[in-house]
Amino acid sequence: MEGNFMQKSILVATLLSLVACSQKHAVAPEFEIQADRFADVQVLRYQAPGFAELPLNQKKLAYYLSQAALSGWDIIYDQNYQHNLRIRKVLAAVVGTYRGDRNGGDFTRLLEYAKRVWFANGIHHHYSMDKMLPDFTPDEFSAMVHQSDASALPLADGQSVEELLALLEAPIFDPDTAAKRVSLDPAGDQVVDSATNYYQGVTAAEVASFYAAKIDADPQRPVSWGLNSQLVKVDGEIVEKTWKIGGMYGPAIERIVFWLEQASAVAEDELQRAWIDKLVEFYRSGDLKDYDDYNIAWVADTDSRIDTINGFTEVYGDPLGYRGSWESLVSIRDLVATQRISTIGGQAQWFEDHSPIMDEHKKKNVVGISAKVITVVMAGGDAAPSSPIGINLPNANWIRKEHGSKSVTLGNIVESLEIASAASGLSDEFIYTDEGKARKDQYGTLALLLDVDMHEVIGHASGQINPGVGTPKETLKSYASTLEEARADLVSLYFMLDPKLIELGLMPSLDVAKTAYDDNVRNGLLVQLRRIKPGDEIEEAHMRNRQLIAAWAYEKGRADQVIEKVVEDGKTYFVIRDYDALRGLFGELLREIQRIKSEGDYAAGQALVETYGVRIDPAIHREVLARVEPLDIASYSGFMQPKLVPVEEDGEIIDVEIEYPDDFPKQMLEFEQTYSFLPIGG
Repeated sequence: MEGNFMQKSILVATLLSLVACSQKHAVAPEFEIQADRFADVQVLRYQAPGFAELPLNQKKLAYYLSQAALSGWDIIYDQNYQHNLRIRKVLAAVVGTYRGDRNGGDFTRLLEYAKRVWFANGIHHHYSMDKMLPDFTPDEFSAMVHQSDASALPLADGQSVEELLALLEAPIFDPDTAAKRVSLDPAGDQVVDSATNYYQGVTAAEVASFYAAKIDADPQRPVSWGLNSQLVKVDGEIVEKTWKIGGMYGPAIERIVFWLEQASAVAEDELQRAWIDKLVEFYRSGDLKDYDDYNIAWVADTDSRIDTINGFTEVYGDPLGYRGSWESLVSIRDLVATQRISTIGGQAQWFEDHSPIMDEHKKKNVVGISAKVITVVMAGGDAAPSSPIGINLPNANWIRKEHGSKSVTLGNIVESLEIASAASGLSDEFIYTDEGKARKDQYGTLALLLDVDMHEVIGHASGQINPGVGTPKETLKSYASTLEEARADLVSLYFMLDPKLIELGLMPSLDVAKTAYDDNVRNGLLVQLRRIKPGDEIEEAHMRNRQLIAAWAYEKGRADQVIEKVVEDGKTYFVIRDYDALRGLFGELLREIQRIKSEGDYAAGQALVETYGVRIDPAIHREVLARVEPLDIASYSGFMQPKLVPVEEDGEIIDVEIEYPDDFPKQMLEFEQTYSFLPIGG
């Protein structure tokens, strides 16, 4: 027994020291994190430690994959709204070539609007989905366009500058035109009311009918219908315009494939080459069965140091959850920090067996969870500038069940975000007790990292759907994303307070878990409201999820004061009084949400989200906005991308160097020149 105790003690000390090291090495002390600040966002930078030490072939691989990641830049703009590419190109023309007073108020306001569009990959806010209106008038805009280089404008054959401006006036300036990129209002038609370019001329009912007619050859392995196409009505007939070489987005996909083929030639091994080649095959065919084959091969590659995500992936931008936004991420495995997340992945079956969900909803054999911490080298499409901090893929439930999944925490992204927020004063403003503040200071970063790790590794990978029940996008529809994020969050929160994590050496005490509980309740009920405009409801899936969890737990534990609402000096705080009881509530909610997903219970899912995740107390909202205003904190953060520069000798790449640009508009103008491949209209 003593030997086992000593071994566990050594494991705890070793893992905690590794965690500490991994939190300190990613950003050099002299590296300036913040690159720009405008409107409600800040643009940050991140470093990619370890890149310089890679062998040449891995550097070349990362370079080729990064070029592929940037080559889809146009796609996400066009997916988000049909006029985005035109608007972006006009703004770039003015920012790059305007001959007037570049210090004047008109140009300054246009530059800020351009930066907002670049940050959001279009004219709609990246988080709220609301249309972003400029602070300049149509006449001021016209004057600036006319004082810019006309050859840089996206003019169609025979089109005048005046005709182009007339075409774009309503999309840019009219608040009622394309007012919402994604509408989740259940009282309306979520397809018709959404400005997203995933659909043209069809209704939500027509979309549902179209896909209801699809028949899977193997119902146990359903195809991800609609993931890589636009659904349009042509001459009264509904057709899919597939995103592939030779189809919609073909010119950009050709460049993506070109770079993927270069990457295949320098792959680390045959296993990696196999999935790169299968991804190329999918881009050529557009066949979603080829996409499944690629995902199965990709999941099987757990040893490669360099990895990438590249494709039509997340469905949050589709109000009905069918179509995948294009995104890419290129990364290096963080060998040190991966030991933490791998420990969680290695215990996935234990977590599943001890989950509070119903036995029939548990996986009897959790397979293939590959967990690691990655150092991001490049991000593109929907993964930039606003970046995820954790990813678990693939999304197809049957592939996850039969072949497993890859879960990653974006280590250097998390660290840059933590550094940028450390001095904001936000925690001090909303944490009630000195004890809570001290815990946050000591364990905040570790609590966040563990929460992300658990969410991705055992959260999304847990549970199973009952036989014969459709996929969540079919059964839960527009509520599927919110409920899935809530389910993954609840798995993490439930197990964070389990002594098992101390036994595994993942945290020194339950104070880390208490910090995570504090953060989630405080964020769900108060802090995240700073991102919402007065009078609005919560629309974004992750924000709905956070409020749903915190508000449900607060209400259900109210009689026992599990979470106490404290008002002092006109300020509201939510203070957890009983962490064990709160864990029990999290378990109850997890059990119910898993049941909803497993059984496809739309009515219960709708009631849960609409009751707890959507509406905001206006008095609390006003208070939060008033408390945050003096802090002058950007509500959202995103990132510029590093620049990989090949060093050539006699036509051969002999090295690849990494640079860290710090001028956001300059980088966007360079992207406009280098990675703009699509004709207007996709």
